[in-house]
Amino acid sequence: QVRVVESGGGLVQPGGSLALACLGSGGIFQVYAMGWYRQAPGKRRELVAAIFSNDSTNYADSVRDRFAISRDNANNAVFLQMTSLKPDDTAVYYCNADIRNVAGRRREYWGQGTQVTVSS
Repeated sequence: QVRVVESGGGLVQPGGSLALACLGSGGIFQVYAMGWYRQAPGKRRELVAAIFSNDSTNYADSVRDRFAISRDNANNAVFLQMTSLKPDDTAVYYCNADIRNVAGRRREYWGQGTQVTVSS
């Protein structure tokens, strides 16, 4: 019954900004690393940004200095603030979370994805 769900996608103009959110729910005991991935048509899914339990972060070179990842452990949430958006950022963005449930089982969970389109 653990789920992670993304929100915040939409259509923005080049140079614009957009904020994504991912909220975990259900029988969550502990959340470890969380991250954002994206997949454009005809391309492989790629890591955009990750944030670990100690709040250290990792960014793809293509988004470093434009995107910022953060987390709210009290709400089992991870966010992605995107600025200076480019058409090449157009993709479906997926949330990923490493979670131990209340039964003691630990595994990664994926959200359903949210579409981000950057176009004039």
